[in-house]
Amino acid sequence: MKNFAVSLLAACSAVVRAGVSHGEVRPRVIPAVQLSADAGKHPSGDMPTKQVLVTYRSPLEFSLKVPEGWARRETLRSVEFADKYNRISVVVTSRTRPLTLDDVKLHEVQEVLQSGDDVHVSRVKVIWLPSGIAFVVTYASGSAGSPVINKAIHFENARYLFSKNGKLATLTLSAPSGTDNAGHWQIMAESFGWH
Repeated sequence: MKNFAVSLLAACSAVVRAGVSHGEVRPRVIPAVQLSADAGKHPSGDMPTKQVLVTYRSPLEFSLKVPEGWARRETLRSVEFADKYNRISVVVTSRTRPLTLDDVKLHEVQEVLQSGDDVHVSRVKVIWLPSGIAFVVTYASGSAGSPVINKAIHFENARYLFSKNGKLATLTLSAPSGTDNAGHWQIMAESFGWH
Protein backbone atom coordinates (compact mmCIF):
# COMPACT_ATOMS: atom_id res chain seq x y z
CA MET A 1 0.00 0.00 0.00
CA LYS A 2 2.89 2.34 0.80
CA ASN A 3 4.43 1.83 -2.67
CA PHE A 4 1.03 2.49 -4.26
CA ALA A 5 0.70 5.77 -2.33
CA VAL A 6 4.20 6.88 -3.41
CA SER A 7 3.43 6.03 -7.06
CA LEU A 8 0.12 7.88 -6.89
CA LEU A 9 1.72 11.00 -5.43
CA ALA A 10 4.42 10.92 -8.14
CA ALA A 11 1.74 10.65 -10.84
CA CYS A 12 -0.21 13.58 -9.36
CA SER A 13 2.98 15.69 -9.28
CA ALA A 14 3.58 14.90 -12.95
CA VAL A 15 0.03 15.98 -13.82
CA VAL A 16 0.50 19.27 -11.96
CA ARG A 17 3.84 19.94 -13.69
CA ALA A 18 2.32 19.12 -17.10
CA GLY A 19 -0.54 21.58 -16.51
CA VAL A 20 1.89 24.36 -15.59
CA SER A 21 4.35 23.72 -18.42
CA HIS A 22 1.65 23.94 -21.09
CA GLY A 23 0.64 27.41 -19.86
CA GLU A 24 -3.02 26.69 -19.14
CA VAL A 25 -5.03 29.78 -18.23
CA ARG A 26 -7.38 27.92 -15.88
CA PRO A 27 -5.55 26.65 -12.79
CA ARG A 28 -5.69 22.90 -12.32
CA VAL A 29 -6.47 21.86 -8.77
CA ILE A 30 -5.42 18.31 -7.97
CA PRO A 31 -7.31 17.02 -4.92
CA ALA A 32 -5.76 15.04 -2.11
CA VAL A 33 -6.54 11.33 -2.34
CA GLN A 34 -7.40 9.37 0.77
CA LEU A 35 -6.16 5.76 0.64
CA SER A 36 -8.84 4.21 2.79
CA ALA A 37 -12.03 2.20 2.52
CA ASP A 38 -13.61 5.35 1.05
CA ALA A 39 -11.03 5.64 -1.76
CA GLY A 40 -13.75 4.92 -4.36
CA LYS A 41 -15.67 8.05 -3.30
CA HIS A 42 -14.79 11.64 -4.13
CA PRO A 43 -12.79 13.55 -1.51
CA SER A 44 -14.95 15.54 0.87
CA GLY A 45 -15.74 19.11 -0.10
CA ASP A 46 -16.74 20.19 3.40
CA MET A 47 -15.20 23.48 4.44
CA PRO A 48 -13.63 23.41 7.90
CA THR A 49 -15.97 24.65 10.62
CA LYS A 50 -13.46 27.36 11.51
CA GLN A 51 -12.77 28.36 7.89
CA VAL A 52 -11.68 32.01 7.89
CA LEU A 53 -13.61 34.21 5.47
CA VAL A 54 -12.02 37.43 4.21
CA THR A 55 -13.59 40.30 2.29
CA TYR A 56 -12.72 40.41 -1.39
CA ARG A 57 -13.24 43.82 -3.03
CA SER A 58 -13.55 43.52 -6.79
CA PRO A 59 -12.71 46.14 -9.42
CA LEU A 60 -16.12 45.10 -10.82
CA GLU A 61 -17.62 47.16 -7.96
CA PHE A 62 -18.81 44.46 -5.57
CA SER A 63 -17.50 42.88 -2.40
CA LEU A 64 -17.93 39.38 -1.04
CA LYS A 65 -16.62 37.26 1.83
CA VAL A 66 -14.57 34.34 0.49
CA PRO A 67 -12.53 31.56 2.12
CA GLU A 68 -9.00 32.63 2.95
CA GLY A 69 -6.28 30.88 0.97
CA TRP A 70 -8.36 29.64 -1.98
CA ALA A 71 -6.89 29.98 -5.48
CA ARG A 72 -8.23 33.06 -7.33
CA ARG A 73 -8.57 33.64 -11.07
CA GLU A 74 -9.84 36.95 -12.47
CA THR A 75 -10.98 38.06 -15.92
CA LEU A 76 -12.35 41.39 -17.16
CA ARG A 77 -15.87 40.56 -15.97
CA SER A 78 -15.53 37.65 -13.54
CA VAL A 79 -13.65 36.13 -10.62
CA GLU A 80 -13.44 32.53 -9.44
CA PHE A 81 -12.19 31.08 -6.17
CA ALA A 82 -11.41 27.36 -5.99
CA ASP A 83 -10.26 24.73 -3.52
CA LYS A 84 -10.32 21.03 -4.42
CA TYR A 85 -13.77 20.57 -6.01
CA ASN A 86 -15.32 23.67 -4.41
CA ARG A 87 -15.97 26.71 -6.61
CA ILE A 88 -17.21 30.25 -5.99
CA SER A 89 -17.63 32.47 -9.02
CA VAL A 90 -19.05 35.89 -9.71
CA VAL A 91 -19.79 37.17 -13.22
CA VAL A 92 -20.87 40.78 -13.72
CA THR A 93 -22.76 41.82 -16.86
CA SER A 94 -24.81 44.82 -17.88
CA ARG A 95 -28.61 44.73 -17.69
CA THR A 96 -30.85 47.56 -18.85
CA ARG A 97 -33.97 46.62 -16.87
CA PRO A 98 -34.61 45.19 -13.40
CA LEU A 99 -34.54 41.41 -13.06
CA THR A 100 -37.86 39.68 -12.33
CA LEU A 101 -38.79 36.16 -11.24
CA ASP A 102 -40.30 35.53 -14.69
CA ASP A 103 -36.99 36.56 -16.32
CA VAL A 104 -35.13 34.15 -14.08
CA LYS A 105 -37.51 31.28 -14.86
CA LEU A 106 -37.47 31.95 -18.61
CA HIS A 107 -33.84 32.88 -19.24
CA GLU A 108 -31.53 32.21 -16.30
CA VAL A 109 -32.87 28.69 -15.71
CA GLN A 110 -32.30 27.85 -19.38
CA GLU A 111 -28.73 29.12 -19.07
CA VAL A 112 -28.22 26.92 -16.01
CA LEU A 113 -29.64 23.87 -17.81
CA GLN A 114 -27.19 24.41 -20.67
CA SER A 115 -24.20 25.11 -18.40
CA GLY A 116 -22.99 21.56 -17.90
CA ASP A 117 -23.65 17.85 -17.80
CA ASP A 118 -26.61 16.20 -16.11
CA VAL A 119 -28.10 19.46 -14.77
CA HIS A 120 -31.36 19.36 -12.80
CA VAL A 121 -32.92 22.54 -11.39
CA SER A 122 -34.68 21.87 -8.09
CA ARG A 123 -35.85 25.33 -7.01
CA VAL A 124 -36.16 28.97 -8.05
CA LYS A 125 -37.00 31.53 -5.38
CA VAL A 126 -36.76 35.17 -4.32
CA ILE A 127 -35.04 36.05 -1.05
CA TRP A 128 -34.18 39.22 0.86
CA LEU A 129 -30.54 39.75 1.72
CA PRO A 130 -28.72 42.73 3.26
CA SER A 131 -27.90 43.96 -0.27
CA GLY A 132 -31.58 43.73 -1.32
CA ILE A 133 -33.60 41.25 -3.36
CA ALA A 134 -31.79 38.23 -4.79
CA PHE A 135 -33.06 35.44 -7.00
CA VAL A 136 -31.73 31.96 -6.25
CA VAL A 137 -31.58 28.98 -8.59
CA THR A 138 -30.69 25.73 -6.80
CA TYR A 139 -29.56 22.86 -9.00
CA ALA A 140 -27.57 19.65 -9.22
CA SER A 141 -24.99 18.92 -11.90
CA GLY A 142 -22.47 16.29 -12.92
CA SER A 143 -18.97 16.30 -14.32
CA ALA A 144 -16.73 14.18 -16.49
CA GLY A 145 -14.61 11.61 -14.67
CA SER A 146 -11.79 12.99 -12.54
CA PRO A 147 -8.28 12.00 -13.74
CA VAL A 148 -7.31 11.26 -10.12
CA ILE A 149 -10.21 9.14 -8.89
CA ASN A 150 -11.52 8.10 -12.34
CA LYS A 151 -15.13 8.71 -11.36
CA ALA A 152 -17.78 11.27 -12.26
CA ILE A 153 -18.52 13.78 -9.51
CA HIS A 154 -21.96 15.19 -8.74
CA PHE A 155 -22.32 18.76 -7.49
CA GLU A 156 -24.79 20.83 -5.53
CA ASN A 157 -25.02 24.42 -6.77
CA ALA A 158 -26.71 27.65 -5.75
CA ARG A 159 -26.79 30.57 -8.19
CA TYR A 160 -27.62 33.99 -6.71
CA LEU A 161 -28.61 36.84 -9.03
CA PHE A 162 -28.24 40.44 -7.87
CA SER A 163 -29.20 43.38 -10.09
CA LYS A 164 -28.72 47.09 -9.48
CA ASN A 165 -28.14 50.25 -11.53
CA GLY A 166 -27.80 48.50 -14.88
CA LYS A 167 -25.61 45.64 -13.62
CA LEU A 168 -26.29 41.97 -12.97
CA ALA A 169 -24.01 39.95 -10.68
CA THR A 170 -24.28 36.18 -10.84
CA LEU A 171 -22.79 34.46 -7.78
CA THR A 172 -22.49 30.68 -8.17
CA LEU A 173 -21.51 28.43 -5.27
CA SER A 174 -20.65 24.79 -6.09
CA ALA A 175 -19.52 21.81 -4.01
CA PRO A 176 -19.61 18.01 -4.31
CA SER A 177 -23.00 16.51 -3.42
CA GLY A 178 -23.33 15.57 0.22
CA THR A 179 -21.03 18.28 1.56
CA ASP A 180 -22.19 20.48 4.39
CA ASN A 181 -21.34 24.01 3.31
CA ALA A 182 -24.79 25.57 3.78
CA GLY A 183 -23.70 27.79 6.67
CA HIS A 184 -20.68 29.15 4.80
CA TRP A 185 -22.74 29.64 1.63
CA GLN A 186 -25.31 31.66 3.57
CA ILE A 187 -22.62 33.90 5.06
CA MET A 188 -21.11 34.48 1.61
CA ALA A 189 -24.45 35.27 -0.04
CA GLU A 190 -25.39 37.64 2.77
CA SER A 191 -22.02 39.38 2.51
CA PHE A 192 -22.45 40.32 -1.17
CA GLY A 193 -22.68 44.05 -1.69
CA TRP A 194 -22.30 46.62 -4.42
CA HIS A 195 -19.86 49.50 -3.87
